[in-house]
Amino acid sequence: MDRAKILAGLIAVGLAGGCSGTRPLTVGSKNFTEQVILGEIVAQHLERRLGQKVDRKLNLGGTLLTHQALTNGQIDLYPEYTGTALTTILKLPPSSDATAVLTKVRAEYRQRWKIEWLDPLGFNNTFAMAIRGDQARREKIETLSDAARRAQGWVLGMGYEFQQRPDGLPGLLRTYSLKMRQQPKSMDLGLLYKAIEQGQVDLISANATDGMLSVMDLKVLRDDKAYFPPYQAAVLVRTESLDRYANLRTALEELSGKLPDQTMQKLNFEVDGKKRQVAEVAREFLARP
Repeated sequence: MDRAKILAGLIAVGLAGGCSGTRPLTVGSKNFTEQVILGEIVAQHLERRLGQKVDRKLNLGGTLLTHQALTNGQIDLYPEYTGTALTTILKLPPSSDATAVLTKVRAEYRQRWKIEWLDPLGFNNTFAMAIRGDQARREKIETLSDAARRAQGWVLGMGYEFQQRPDGLPGLLRTYSLKMRQQPKSMDLGLLYKAIEQGQVDLISANATDGMLSVMDLKVLRDDKAYFPPYQAAVLVRTESLDRYANLRTALEELSGKLPDQTMQKLNFEVDGKKRQVAEVAREFLARP
């Protein structure tokens, strides 16, 4: 057999293999509990509604890595937050207008990457500055402005990113003139609650849907000057994927609005606090009427 025929045969086999090996619908997520729970909920829901196996690439990594996986087609969809998209991906200034932020990121993602933002899932995982409940009641502290009036200042515990983020510590201190009694303490997010419980810090930069907020006596201080941008969670999906799977958009939209803040807090606590399996927690949530 001459070389031309051999080459033609190899190309034919390659094309046939490519067609038979088409990648199935793939759901991704970032590398923290809430994201993995959301990814699993979406995957199980799609398997039930579309009647087909859905691949999972959960716990992929941080924002930039997961965004890259979506834009280059390694995954078809994943959950993201409007404020993160605005400031971290698009490098645009923070805004406190939830509707304006969603409209902006929708337009930019569609234009730049042909990616659609579906309607939000129902919760806003913004930063939550929290103090111990007994202290809040004793000193009558309800808002961040109240906290700024505390003469002795605060010992702040925060995640590593909060000190550098455009919507993080520097702007917070400027906006509220918060007094710090010591240099803020950076730590793993999972250690914040133990630190405030043990008195190592007396103010923490938490997240609004953290599971521990649903079980500990903590007071989340109202952001009365609307410093923090909204972080509405929504599913991002490639336009190409919506075109490929006829009922994908409809199935995903059935999850919109179904996860208010309190529900997400409880789901996070089931995994982080009670150490239950993510797949089991997701299955239980989807079984609710």
